[in-house]
Amino acid sequence: MNQHVPVSDDTLAKRNAVVLACAQSLGGASPAIVVSLGGIVGSQLVTDQAFATVPVSLMQLGIACGVIPAAMLMRRLGRRNGYLIGALIGIVGASIAASGTGSRLFWLFCIGTFLCGVYGSFVQSYRFAAADTASEAFKPRAISWVMLGGLVGGVIGPQSVYWTRDLTPAAPFAASFLAQGGLALLAVGVVLLLRAPPVVEKRSGGGRPLSEIMRQPKFIASVTAALVAYGLMSFVMTAAPLAMVACGHSIGDAALGIQWHVLSMFGPSFFTGRLIARYGKEKITALGLLLTAVAAIVGLSGLSVAHFWIALVLLGVGWNFGFIGATALVTDCYRPEERVKVQAANDFLVFGSVAIASFSAGGLLSAGGWDSVNWLVFPPVAVALVLVAWQGLRRRSAAA
Repeated sequence: MNQHVPVSDDTLAKRNAVVLACAQSLGGASPAIVVSLGGIVGSQLVTDQAFATVPVSLMQLGIACGVIPAAMLMRRLGRRNGYLIGALIGIVGASIAASGTGSRLFWLFCIGTFLCGVYGSFVQSYRFAAADTASEAFKPRAISWVMLGGLVGGVIGPQSVYWTRDLTPAAPFAASFLAQGGLALLAVGVVLLLRAPPVVEKRSGGGRPLSEIMRQPKFIASVTAALVAYGLMSFVMTAAPLAMVACGHSIGDAALGIQWHVLSMFGPSFFTGRLIARYGKEKITALGLLLTAVAAIVGLSGLSVAHFWIALVLLGVGWNFGFIGATALVTDCYRPEERVKVQAANDFLVFGSVAIASFSAGGLLSAGGWDSVNWLVFPPVAVALVLVAWQGLRRRSAAA
């Protein structure tokens, strides 16, 4: 298939965005399954409950560790071939997680969830792939279209848990991870439809040094916003299912809470791109950060199922606005020949922080309870809001 056909009016960009949205709907189900079950399965396999969320944290670490190798692989082989390899890693990871669950080997289960995270590092770059062929005006919408695929993944993932959790009574939840591998297999067929340009455009000098790009105030503001939006979302989301069960709520209530959370993460993508186009990247990013803080306030106000669910929904919407807005800001920071290294650096910083947040969630929940998890939301949000507001003022001053 010819991957270099010139098109106008964003025809190719729209086609690729649809393909990547479909791939996102399948790949996005993978973390939803791990988040729904990782802490619960982990709590069944270890005696010290402080380690129960380690499988979920290792998935986040897998994303962080995978972003740079994934970028290098796609630079050499192209995005489509790289995404095919990523899906194969997802199949292997889900199979190992299922085996670890069935054999009740915590370390094997952790290896599986880590590899599922490596698959996620490829999936996370779908949003940048959609922007590669888009015009400046269409970029925010292209990113939103891809993220919208996560809405379907938010349904498929938790529903897969419901449909399969009792299929293997001797190995609870093993079938759910096998279903996760099946979804990654379906993603292989979808990715084959992608018509992506070369990841790197060869130019003399290869663009500016990465250190110079990363010193830009707009890069610092955008990465900090993405880091806070995604890190806090992961931090609270990782702790929430265990906190619900500890408060006497059922596993089904916890899984439904995660489903509503994932739906709220991706549902706003129907209109986030248009909101960014109308109100600006900084304002929508700031709105997302404020909603994250409101979610923490709700979490502190009560321990009923409704309080948990409302907090998770607000957390999801805040993530959507904050992360998509920050991603759009990052695309302003680099030239075409610089995009691979800047995108990889951005995702490494973001998902590295996400992994740290996820690792700390279980221990903090065990030591300080659900309230301590929510109180820690406010300081990072305040820092990110100041930087985003500062960048907005700089942009308006430059325009004036």
